[in-house]
Amino acid sequence: MRVDLILLCLAYVLSQFFRAFLAVLTKVLNTDIGTTPEDLAFASGLWFLVFAAMQIPVGAALDRFGPRRTSALLLLIGGSGGAALFAVATTPVHVWAAMTLIGVGCSPVLMASYYIFARSYPAAQFATLAALMLGIGSVGNLVAAFPMAWAAETIGWRASLWALSAISGLIAFGLWAKVQDPERVAHTEKGSALDLLKIRALWFLIPLMFVCYMPAAGIRGLWIGPYLSDVFAFDTSGIGTASLVMGVAMIFGTFAYGPADRILGTRKWVILLGNLIGALALLALALRVDTNGWQSIALMSAVGFFGASFPVVIAHSRSFFPPHLTGRGVTLMNLFGIGGVGVMQFGSGRLHGAIAPSDPVLAYQTLFAVFGALLVAGLAIYLFSEDRTD
Repeated sequence: MRVDLILLCLAYVLSQFFRAFLAVLTKVLNTDIGTTPEDLAFASGLWFLVFAAMQIPVGAALDRFGPRRTSALLLLIGGSGGAALFAVATTPVHVWAAMTLIGVGCSPVLMASYYIFARSYPAAQFATLAALMLGIGSVGNLVAAFPMAWAAETIGWRASLWALSAISGLIAFGLWAKVQDPERVAHTEKGSALDLLKIRALWFLIPLMFVCYMPAAGIRGLWIGPYLSDVFAFDTSGIGTASLVMGVAMIFGTFAYGPADRILGTRKWVILLGNLIGALALLALALRVDTNGWQSIALMSAVGFFGASFPVVIAHSRSFFPPHLTGRGVTLMNLFGIGGVGVMQFGSGRLHGAIAPSDPVLAYQTLFAVFGALLVAGLAIYLFSEDRTD
């Protein structure tokens, strides 16, 4: 594997970590600076929405300047700077600002990799390579679980964030030194994200892209912690272990989805069936929300496994992009995928805050049911999409 792709993979490990580590800090942040689950939902939502909003300028930057400068500069300013700001946070507002900066820093990392895959490798390999990058990078999901809980209890969450700031800076300098920009496409055509939105085939993919990552990212990135704490009285270590189990399931799911389109000769039905099973797991979780903690962890892990279709949905959409809009295309779909999570994190925080004071169990039951219903709605539209493989 090329050195630049290894560095981008390490940077994506950080991206996965930063979107998921708040779940295991639920209790310690509440004790130290007074954050509530609603505060953390807002912070998580900021990360995802800023990350999503950055996809438009990131896509233009990838097509114009290439992945080297785009990924290195944003990770240095946003990732390293945001982690440093988090390390000195004393109020929830500081956490919000830090997560906003970190969202900017993480925004180009995965798309820089996808841009290189789309421009430098055969089209038929895109889904497998994209899933491989996502799967390996999801190690960050695991580090954000039990290891982060251990670090927070051992050296403190502030020292842990300072270390993450330093690591982010080192990786950013490595990206600047080692990433190889693909040759530019020679063309006379101009285009933008608006041209991509005129492609009718994408209209049936975008709604599913908006909701497919929402349940797994929302639960693993935040709600698994408050849910297990409030309903089953799990401590920080128990939440870390549960988050680790769900994170492993998400990694295995990514690797399972990656080659499935080539093995089965279809993308549409791989995506459709997998997400349908994920929706059923969500509805089962809603129905049995307070039955047994480890049963709930198993169902959340199923949501993570079958909700790992993200790279295959992007691969499906990529087959409709014109070559000179590859960067804008993959980042546009990433905008919808990550933006959906951000919107739902804001909405889920308000939903939980409205119901939890009177009935905490009903709050989580409603939350999981809404996740499932949105996924079913996205699948209903996707059913009319055109199947296409490379």
